[in-house]
Amino acid sequence: MDRRRERSAAWLARSERVIPGGAQTFSKSPRSFVQGIAPNFLARARGAFAWDVDGSRYLDYIMGLGAVILGHGDADVLEAARAQMEEGVSFSLPHPVEVEVAEQLVRLIPCAEMVRFAKNGSDVTSAAVRLARAYTGREKILCCGYHGWHDWYIGATERNRGVPEAVRRLTIRFPYNDLDALHRLFGEHRGEVAAVILEPVTFDPPSPGYLEEVRALCRRHGALLVFDEVVTGFRLALGGAQAYFGVTPDLACLGKALANGFPLAALVGRADIMHLLAEEVFFSTTHGGEAVSLAAARATLEKLERGEGVASLWRVGARLKERTNALLAEHQLTEYIECVGMPPFTALRFRGRDEGEQLTLRSLFQQEALARGILTLGIHMLSLAHTEADIEWTLEQYAEIFAVIAEAVRQGDIAARLKGPPVRPIFRQA
Repeated sequence: MDRRRERSAAWLARSERVIPGGAQTFSKSPRSFVQGIAPNFLARARGAFAWDVDGSRYLDYIMGLGAVILGHGDADVLEAARAQMEEGVSFSLPHPVEVEVAEQLVRLIPCAEMVRFAKNGSDVTSAAVRLARAYTGREKILCCGYHGWHDWYIGATERNRGVPEAVRRLTIRFPYNDLDALHRLFGEHRGEVAAVILEPVTFDPPSPGYLEEVRALCRRHGALLVFDEVVTGFRLALGGAQAYFGVTPDLACLGKALANGFPLAALVGRADIMHLLAEEVFFSTTHGGEAVSLAAARATLEKLERGEGVASLWRVGARLKERTNALLAEHQLTEYIECVGMPPFTALRFRGRDEGEQLTLRSLFQQEALARGILTLGIHMLSLAHTEADIEWTLEQYAEIFAVIAEAVRQGDIAARLKGPPVRPIFRQA
């Protein structure tokens, strides 16, 4: 065993005895990393860096799966959280900070007229679906993208074990940027669709007019449009993807970057729809009004509004994406790897003859990145703490990594270079 990872391996063995899969989230589990080279547990983080339990330092491009937008341990956010902890965490009646953060979101998010808080993205996407069904009196949901672990969505994926068949039939998936597919589904389920829920953008940009036509289709068929902005919220623009693209949904789901790593999510939307949550539609959580996370959110949003804010994510992200693709071209790897996505959140897209070859390529990249001190799943989830110097250092490492991959491609021995089993997908493509 590599002595630099002894504690990490010991913690994983200890974890797997009491925690299924060894982690609370699939994307943080051993299946998502090349074992033998990857750290399994982190001990602390600050700014754009994280340290594992063995003391090794990494430049972090995962950033709590996108939850940390300012940087780990941001001083302003921590101070706000500490001050609120002195006053109380969970109260027996609402606290003014709930109103203050709701008012911030109403001011920033185009569709937000009213707000309800929860703890994670799955909470609010599920609340949006229930609310849409209540408002329209219909049951079927058309969805595109990833929307969490609850039955209504996960039942429509291959990971549907434990979800009743009756529930699974009510959610129908459609491909992004395919208007014909959406037209067809509305025709096949005429008068039955309560809502269309989608991530407004992931790594492929919307085709010209796509989001506008989805908006029009929903109006034409009497369905609500729900934007899942758990990832895009506060990252593409302060008002989210809906502000960036100029398309306003009926409801939107926010999370991740909302409180810079503190657990908080929000459902926002039109007042006439949201009013149903006052009594008719049940959405009630003990910790929805937990004050420390709300104080952290208030400080996070205030800081994003000051100075360069989100613009810095675009600036450093554009440099990273442009130079990464240039390096791939220099090493004649564009047939195999491409950096895709909008600058604040990009990913390396790996191509191969089949899924196995794609995962092997991705695994070799990840292995070489980790060996050089870059913590990545193959994504670049940027924060305000990532500096131009960090980007330049990353590109220096990428030049070395792409040289290794190019040689492996030429020699045809990609799999042989792995020091552990390749990463495994959370979802397999149908």
